[in-house]
Amino acid sequence: MPIFDTANRFERDYRKLTPEKRERFQVAAGRFEEDLDTGQFRPGLRVKVVQGAKTSEGEPIFEMTWAKPDGRATWQYGEKTKAGSAHIIWRRIGGHEIFDPGPS
Repeated sequence: MPIFDTANRFERDYRKLTPEKRERFQVAAGRFEEDLDTGQFRPGLRVKVVQGAKTSEGEPIFEMTWAKPDGRATWQYGEKTKAGSAHIIWRRIGGHEIFDPGPS
């Protein structure tokens, strides 16, 4: 069974979602968890690497689509804490605005 953590930014983003969007994310997250166990993500989740984005350790950041047209969540793999279990850290959630780095 995978282990999930959330970044503070994800928590703030999540609180901003409507109850309907939260529910849609929870459904997609359940499918995501099932797919983690099989090692193959279903095409409908559109899991892919975020181009040009890496963690501070240089590891890739991924995105998952949880609602069309504009429901996205970003995540990364964390250090495994239990043998055989994936460790996922949810980073951001919302629409395409989560990819905007903001003013420089």
